Amino acid sequence: MMQQKRYSKSKILIFLILEITVVAIGVLCSIAYGSKSIPVKDVLGYLLSLGDSGDSFEAAVISARIPRTVFGVLAGSALGVSGALMQAITRNPVADPSILGVNTGASLMVVVGIAYLNISSGLGLIGLSFIGAILTALFVYGIASFGFGGASSLKLALSGAAVSTALGSLVNTIMLPDSQVMKEFRFWQVGSIGGATWDDIRLVVPFVLVGVGLSFALASPLNAMALGDEMAISLGVKVGVVRAFSAFAGVMLCAVVTAIAGPVGFVGLMLPHLVRQLLDNDMRLIIPFSAIGGAGLLVISDVIGRVLGRPSELEVGIITAILGAPIFIWIVCGNQGRRGCEQRKITINGFEIKLTHTNRYKRHDKQ
Repeated sequence: MMQQKRYSKSKILIFLILEITVVAIGVLCSIAYGSKSIPVKDVLGYLLSLGDSGDSFEAAVISARIPRTVFGVLAGSALGVSGALMQAITRNPVADPSILGVNTGASLMVVVGIAYLNISSGLGLIGLSFIGAILTALFVYGIASFGFGGASSLKLALSGAAVSTALGSLVNTIMLPDSQVMKEFRFWQVGSIGGATWDDIRLVVPFVLVGVGLSFALASPLNAMALGDEMAISLGVKVGVVRAFSAFAGVMLCAVVTAIAGPVGFVGLMLPHLVRQLLDNDMRLIIPFSAIGGAGLLVISDVIGRVLGRPSELEVGIITAILGAPIFIWIVCGNQGRRGCEQRKITINGFEIKLTHTNRYKRHDKQ
């Protein structure tokens, strides 16, 4: 059945305003709260005066926190879009950089580059991170594709967990004997945006813009691919090209964040599912709302870690794992528990297609 798609513009607008509000509140709290709390009115005064607030201690603290906050917004957006792309090209609800072990693969290459290759430039670390991420993604997906049923949600999760554990052990093996590497990366290893600087932001921005821009351009073809490769080809979509560029964009967004902040997990898992539940399966909605929501989630998680860990802090990777683990379990259990027919709505060129899919692995009781 095909009918003209009519989005609920009011619902989309409300959700957009809600996400932007969450990001704005997260940004203010990120600048205001930490080991030393600054009144929100002072933060607003500093921002409205464009930093021309004298040389007070409060002004110095605010100035030091702004790069961390800006990087948190960029990193959260990148991870949200990366998760949405990975879920789209694998057609798997648990495809996330942390679940698939992509973060750990990127981390391993970064640590190898620093410990053995003496690479310290940000661009060099991003390149190594990208190589590690893409190799790990291909390896995990290849393992999960073996056997009956292909790369199912459960097989991808198990393969990703196994590979992530193995690669994580290699990371520890390299770091532990070298006290200098261990000191430098013990917080980075669990995911932290505390060390972000303006130089890091200038380095990351081009990659994030390219990755997010490419994901927007691929949104409509990805909608067609959700119907299956054969249907997408009949609609004129170059499936191989779209899948390759989508994988490139998703892995690049994950790798550039991991190179600077370490392996921050579950952001790309939670936001696409939230958008699908509240709005639609349309990638033209999932990608932008995952970007905005990812920014808000990461910044607020960072604030929670600083508040709970006073006078020190809990790394943001710990907080996102605490929030994301129950959602991951719910997704896997819900996906494995489906039986019979499943109906999905896909939007292509302004039309809604209702697709009914029969679960070919449905259990049949013996008579």
